[in-house]
Amino acid sequence: MNWDDARVFLAVCRESTLRGAARVLGVDQATVGRRITSLEKSLSATLFLRTSEGYALTAVGEAALKAVEKMETSALELERRIQGLDDRLTGTVRVTTTDSLAIDFLIPAIARLHQQHPDVRVQLDASTQILSLAKREADIAVRNTRPENPDLIARRIARWPLGLFASQAYVDAHGIPEPGMAFEGHDLVVYQPYVQAGKDITLVGEPIGRGRIVSSLSSSLLVRRSIAAGIGIGETPVHMGELDGLVRLWPERTKPVPYDIWLVTHADLRHTARVRVVIDEIVAGFSGTGE
Repeated sequence: MNWDDARVFLAVCRESTLRGAARVLGVDQATVGRRITSLEKSLSATLFLRTSEGYALTAVGEAALKAVEKMETSALELERRIQGLDDRLTGTVRVTTTDSLAIDFLIPAIARLHQQHPDVRVQLDASTQILSLAKREADIAVRNTRPENPDLIARRIARWPLGLFASQAYVDAHGIPEPGMAFEGHDLVVYQPYVQAGKDITLVGEPIGRGRIVSSLSSSLLVRRSIAAGIGIGETPVHMGELDGLVRLWPERTKPVPYDIWLVTHADLRHTARVRVVIDEIVAGFSGTGE
């Protein structure tokens, strides 16, 4: 099995459908189907069961998957090592982050980078999905969680306290909640994963049992925009709330755990010239925001 066939095989394993695999590989569905059929013929083995729900590995396919994953690890390591020796300021750097950080920090960094190094292109992915640096889904990640993979180099580039905020319009209409009253009589906007976790929710340490959750949002940017729109009171990093011109409530209180921003890249890529200049611009954008 060559590496091209292995990539197709892995894509079908992970996506379970030809359509999903085709999307990941950037080819048409028919091509994926032909490649899988050809691969099975060359190996004289059935790797997948075709079911109404998609492609499921056979016992032979399971054995093949383990071998192919080793091929993938070796191929990706080779690719990273070669790129790590690249001192040219040209080419594409893939960066993954959240929508909030992308708008306020990454896009301005890309603009500065373009002025200095126009041949370095940045492919920016802003979503809640965590892309894998080890599998070369991205070269740099800017996130609020530190990875555990020892092959990844993580650097904390900002640390912000989380505070309680509202818009001026909300304060004018509803006033400021009284500490110790669990937000009685007030509208609240919260981060959706907190609700889905099923745990008791607090905002800057205050229970919300007497308040009304009027909106739950899937990203920090949506929380910020909802607070700014006057929908309700919410919790956001103090630096972000100040950027948005929001009114900080209970300034003496913050969430017990701060909001850390980590810049992460693979050890093999950290000295690649184009990756290095992108890292430098990103770090410069966070300089002075709190560390």
